[in-house]
Amino acid sequence: MAAPRLKVLLAGSSFDGTDVGESFSAFRMVEALSRQCDLTVLCLQRHGRKPMAQQLPQARVVTWAEPKILRTRFERINAMLKPALPFAFRSMGRWAAKAQADGAGFDIAHQAAPQAMRYASPFRSRPMPYVIGPLGGGLETPQGFAGDVTEGGLQRRLRGLDGWRLAHDRALRQGYMRADLVLGVAPYIGDRLKAAMPIKRFEVMLERAHDGVMPVQTRTAEPGQLRLAHVGRVIRTKGLRDVIRAMGRLRDMPGITLTAAGDGPDLAACKAEATALGLDDRIRFLGRIPRDEVDAVMGRADVFAFPSFREPMGGVLFEALAWGLPIVTAARGGPDYIVDDSCGIRLPAQNPDQLATDLAATLRDLAEDPDRRKRLEHGARARLLSFGSWDDKAAQLISLYHDVLARA
Repeated sequence: MAAPRLKVLLAGSSFDGTDVGESFSAFRMVEALSRQCDLTVLCLQRHGRKPMAQQLPQARVVTWAEPKILRTRFERINAMLKPALPFAFRSMGRWAAKAQADGAGFDIAHQAAPQAMRYASPFRSRPMPYVIGPLGGGLETPQGFAGDVTEGGLQRRLRGLDGWRLAHDRALRQGYMRADLVLGVAPYIGDRLKAAMPIKRFEVMLERAHDGVMPVQTRTAEPGQLRLAHVGRVIRTKGLRDVIRAMGRLRDMPGITLTAAGDGPDLAACKAEATALGLDDRIRFLGRIPRDEVDAVMGRADVFAFPSFREPMGGVLFEALAWGLPIVTAARGGPDYIVDDSCGIRLPAQNPDQLATDLAATLRDLAEDPDRRKRLEHGARARLLSFGSWDDKAAQLISLYHDVLARA
């Protein structure tokens, strides 16, 4: 006889298949979970979005309305602070207590979103085993880049406040210390939490899964030729400026070119850097482009150059791996975990001059060694598949739930 399906109570800020980024990834995970367990979902309903109950028909869904004004007038502040979430989490905690008292019989609870480590868990006072995560964020800028990275005052203050709260906020700390399992998108999350408080158990779990690999592409095989791609929001920490500076050290290799897709506050500085270095004929800045055009950029590239030095996870790396692109990135945060020696090259990120110099040497080596690129291309596809599909991720979560219950 098959074992009964677990009754799982899952809470979070938003799980939205019509959105992008964290909300979309969380939705895919929850959607897959709903096929493998008896799932009840508690979350915010975002104004103007498709109702969560319609998006998750295989789950029971209970929602709290996000105030309309947060979406229509304070979108940026809402995205960073989620001011409605602490109130919603308190309501979700009370809902969970009443449901259990009324005989709901949940086996385990899971706070699955948001990734930011700044919200006290709604389950911290509930008498049932619970899981938190996958958590992300909180990665600091390397000291050597401090003078090169300028952030808005609110973002900088939030980053400092988050660190203080992990050390001193009783409710926040209580949520993590009482959790039977905390998941993080990379090992640095566990290190950060353990440095601030005792936690029972930590495991790495990426926020992403794969949707299969893309068709094999015909790529440059001639030594000295290399088509680079960089995709992402153009902020200083994503490393586009460092790739440009590296190309400035490769003037003797005109066959190395770069296509950059994305927009953001550092784009003007990147364009000015390219002009100052005499690289206008070797770099194309596409700005923000549609999804199918991003795929075209990936499909035409030989290497994905993404030395992001403050990247919590790096969802775009999954897209690069799906296209079989060798990856050159920074040995920090999520990229340091996602990329291994089979699929790419990780470089230390100590200061801008060091990173640009090491990038230049790495790109020169890759341009001169098509056979190595071919090996990394095969490794990229294998690395992606090793992370599993969304259904594999849901099965991994179910296994972790059973393990938590057995230990409890």
